[in-house]
Amino acid sequence: MKKYLAFLTLAIAVLSFNFSMIEKNPVAAVMSWSTTEVDFGKIALSKPVTADFKFQNTGNTPLVIVSAQGSCGCTVAEYTKGEILPGEYGEVTATYNAAKVGAFNKTVTVNANTDNGPITLRIKGEVVN
Repeated sequence: MKKYLAFLTLAIAVLSFNFSMIEKNPVAAVMSWSTTEVDFGKIALSKPVTADFKFQNTGNTPLVIVSAQGSCGCTVAEYTKGEILPGEYGEVTATYNAAKVGAFNKTVTVNANTDNGPITLRIKGEVVN
């Protein structure tokens, strides 16, 4: 029984060490953003404003954006389509159309073939009459 327990302990230790050595995919695309938040300050009611979020693929494989979705119907996102090769730049554009007066804080969720999961971009400000 002691030999069995010792073997089991050794096996768990070896497996734990091996799993800790696993890194993220070294050939994955990587999005390096110039900024992920834009503060518009005060904006006029019913006058759309646009934020351009620029990024570079600093990974080792082509980057493809699968989707970019605004948090509500008042925020529309557009993005660079197709493959963005390593070293190349792309852009996500978020347009907000203010329908009511007051502070706002909206997001755009970007899904791409990266290891980091979705990226959240933010736009905020205050709508005045």
